[in-house]
Amino acid sequence: MRLRILGCSGGIVAGQHTTSMLLDDDILIDAGTGVGTLTLEQMTAIDHVFLSHSHLDHSGFIPFLLDSVAARRTHPLTVFALPETIQILKDHMFNWKLWPDFSQIPSPASPWLRYQPILLGETVELNGRKITALPARHVVPTIGYLLDSGSASLAFSADTIDCAEFWDALNRVENLKTLIIETSFTNAENGIAYASKHYYPSLLAEQLQKLSKPVEVYITHLEPGEQDAIMSEIHACVTGLHPIRLNHGHIFEF
Repeated sequence: MRLRILGCSGGIVAGQHTTSMLLDDDILIDAGTGVGTLTLEQMTAIDHVFLSHSHLDHSGFIPFLLDSVAARRTHPLTVFALPETIQILKDHMFNWKLWPDFSQIPSPASPWLRYQPILLGETVELNGRKITALPARHVVPTIGYLLDSGSASLAFSADTIDCAEFWDALNRVENLKTLIIETSFTNAENGIAYASKHYYPSLLAEQLQKLSKPVEVYITHLEPGEQDAIMSEIHACVTGLHPIRLNHGHIFEF
């Protein structure tokens, strides 16, 4: 597997994009503004999108992706997501008011968009690549993802705060190599972090101690303008691991 980071910021400023990752050439993990860095040919090659949750910084570029390439494709784009997330997309995005319903056009029998529910703990296998929905705890129904090539696995936390089930799931993965986990706020902002269910450095440090094996840890979803402060606090809090700031363009091969 080859995972390229298209966007990993908690917001947008010049050169920074919200969460989206390209797995090989045909799978997106989330669809934030990072999708807009792809060429038309690269977007056309995407067959599947695995959504962690409905928030726009993770889902908002699906409409633009489809608008740009749907007519060039011979089969629908399949969006995998929790049933609750799919219902939110139907009610509030592809509803003919905010955006056309691409699950009905050009025709219901041959649409540009197809929804595929995925349940917590379920594994989808695509050409030997296994993608499993991991537990998360956020303000809307959310899942992370485990990407397993067979030889190694990479886990993505999605937007979350402390979640015992997430760590239990990771500790059962024998070939876990890499963890991409969010930390959105500084320690001083722990109140807003709790209210919005995001990590802050001291809580992340506490939770990382639940990992039963050494892994590479990368930090995503940092708020623009606070990246250095958050990473400095993480390095001051975390022991036994050396978390690295995730950046646009980073490539993981596993």
